[in-house]
Amino acid sequence: MSKPIYTTITGTGSYIPKNIVKNEAFLKNNFTESNGKPIEKDNQEIIDKFFEITAIAERRYADDKEVTSDMAYYAAVDALESSGTDPEALDYIIVGHNFGDVLSDNRKTDMVPSLAARVKYRLGIENPDTIAYDVIFGCPGWLQGFIQADYYIKSGDAKKILVIGADTLSRISDPHDRDSMLYADGAGAVILEGKASSEPLGVLSHRTRSDTLQYSKMLYMGASFKEDETTEKELFLKMNGRRLYQYALERVPMAIKAALDKAGLHLNQVSKVLIHQANGKMDDEILRRLYNLYDIEMPADVLPMTISWLGNTSVATVPTLLDLILKGKMEPHQINKGDYIVFASVGAGMNINALVYKSL
Repeated sequence: MSKPIYTTITGTGSYIPKNIVKNEAFLKNNFTESNGKPIEKDNQEIIDKFFEITAIAERRYADDKEVTSDMAYYAAVDALESSGTDPEALDYIIVGHNFGDVLSDNRKTDMVPSLAARVKYRLGIENPDTIAYDVIFGCPGWLQGFIQADYYIKSGDAKKILVIGADTLSRISDPHDRDSMLYADGAGAVILEGKASSEPLGVLSHRTRSDTLQYSKMLYMGASFKEDETTEKELFLKMNGRRLYQYALERVPMAIKAALDKAGLHLNQVSKVLIHQANGKMDDEILRRLYNLYDIEMPADVLPMTISWLGNTSVATVPTLLDLILKGKMEPHQINKGDYIVFASVGAGMNINALVYKSL
């Protein structure tokens, strides 16, 4: 009798831009309320409150000549090299993103051809059976690509898949909106391969939900809070932060628990929760509520965080975090053989997903 096939991570990669933008860089911004009226606080007070809520002290921006597909390509090369994978052996290239290639001097979205096609071109892959496509799923896009890859591998349709998450949020943020301080740029990638095993390993379960009827407008594209010569007639990423925050607190813990229940695991068996780095305070509270569902105390080292120095890079946050841990760049955090890991994300849609993984 043949052994079942499990989806396993055999390589990781990331690209972290070199341009460091500290909170002080926003001291000169002309922040306004949504009605265009000036905020009745000085920028230092605004920045201090922002740091208190989000834990973000700095973030990275792409160089002016870089676009999202460039960063996706760099992360892909890193992942391919770390796994020793021949690019021609890839069955799929899946790229999660939200805005395509946005130039530094032109905010219009460019996603034709797909970013995955652009990455395949940059990698020089001739194989026509390497299928390249994009996933537009909000911040959970990379993890949803991972989930799709799991289906391909377990069905026997694929053996090796490259899944990338990349975005340049700095170029679609409104300079007059305080939320612009959240956003950053970057890319992360994984190589996934099927492995036959008599014992469960790799991807054990996953759960996805989309709450569009009530929550589809929590994140949307809209006009600048204050139109001027730099923002007129352009669209920027907008967020109903308070409602989004509450939505995430109420529903992400339940999605994670549903994935764990499906895998037949208890939360106390989980070594790490790699959650989308959206807001430091929000992520802490999500985890606190998750552990409250099980009526157990949250361990001090279960929640690795990069948001304080990388900001919110949307689809890139989770694969970048994973890559940094596996390459020993997030001490004291580490992932050992046999560890149970939870991946989770929440974002525009509103969409939530969670995946349970047993490390090789």
